[in-house]
Amino acid sequence: MPKAKHPPGLYVLFFTEMWERFSFYTMFAIFVLYMDEGLKLPSSQTHETYALYSGFVYFTPLLGGWLADRFLGCRKSVLIGALLMALGHFGLFLANYSLFYPALMLLVLGNGFFKPNISTMVGNLYPQESPLRDSAFNIFYMGINLGAFFAPLTAALLHHQFGYRWAFLAAALGMVISTIILTTFDKYIAHADGARMADEDRDTPQDLQLSPQQERTRIVALLVVFGIIIIFWTAYMQYGDVLMFWARDYTGPLFGWQVPAEMYQSVNPVLIIIFTPALVWFWGFLNRHGKEPSTGYKMLYGMGLTAIAFGVMAMAARENSATGQPVSPSWLLSFYAVITLSELFLSPMGLSYVTRISPPRMRSTMMGLWFVASGVGGYAAGFFGRWWDQMPHATYFLVMAGASLVAVALMGLGLGKLRQAEQEA
Repeated sequence: MPKAKHPPGLYVLFFTEMWERFSFYTMFAIFVLYMDEGLKLPSSQTHETYALYSGFVYFTPLLGGWLADRFLGCRKSVLIGALLMALGHFGLFLANYSLFYPALMLLVLGNGFFKPNISTMVGNLYPQESPLRDSAFNIFYMGINLGAFFAPLTAALLHHQFGYRWAFLAAALGMVISTIILTTFDKYIAHADGARMADEDRDTPQDLQLSPQQERTRIVALLVVFGIIIIFWTAYMQYGDVLMFWARDYTGPLFGWQVPAEMYQSVNPVLIIIFTPALVWFWGFLNRHGKEPSTGYKMLYGMGLTAIAFGVMAMAARENSATGQPVSPSWLLSFYAVITLSELFLSPMGLSYVTRISPPRMRSTMMGLWFVASGVGGYAAGFFGRWWDQMPHATYFLVMAGASLVAVALMGLGLGKLRQAEQEA
């Protein structure tokens, strides 16, 4: 029997998403630097704008998914999103302050149409029980990180050689390429438009047997997860805000070369590509020996790693304060290594937990709330960023570490609920 192969549509969506992520992270790599250096906005306005953008870019997928389900379908929604984002990046390229906020609004709305629906299409390429589904999402996730890796490098090169607006143009062209791929190879993804769940997969007897108490148990467990994710994203999303200023203003040269601040954002996707296979093997090894921790414990460990990452930055800030000189890049690289591990312990684990534990009749709602929780964390990251210039930087990083430890404590208190919900699933 021949070995099953992935359909061509997967690779169409792979490259569509890769170029969209290239576009997104090219803009994101210079976002706060452009507001600070290019637009010369006050510090409070820079952080507030970052907060609003980082929040709403995760809120709008809830609306985009709903519109796709009810009216538009996935393909049309993804195309609308791609065109809106291309227009948004072209608006930033024009470097006119009057277009700055309208352009950001186009990017936020475009992401809302694009992001949830392209992932849905990947799943729709496969029958419900296909053994290729998990590996398909692994391949798709690799495309995300390839785009995220090359974007900051491109942004740094264009910004320093030609100016900020040319980096925004590269982001716009990335969305144009993404749109061309999507439309040119439409025949390979046409059948993935809309829900593939068959009627017999809906409201199965097992689904209908959930008692009100079982539903409440699951919902409480999910609310614990959402609370943890809010705190995690509040800390994690500092990388696009205050850590950009740290890389620019307080980090010394690497082997005699002053690394552009944007380039440090390439470290995370590289480490994800490196760490993911090792971590998958490690969980498999523990599973074979009956020692793999539960999802709750994995997330608890992830928040512990987040606290450690910001503890590293607090030590770097103390060294900077003591010497008055930029510190070694090894501090920032160490931070990214630990925070990437934290992300891999938390984000995919939490997403898997939500898809597995959500009561079937409200699964889409719970997935939407996952994005909303991420958006709340993204907004909070920029909100707290306003204090960056108001307190010692070591104290700021310790606040982030302390918030992460609070999340560890909350997760510890909620482990019983999470375990109970898993056992009933």
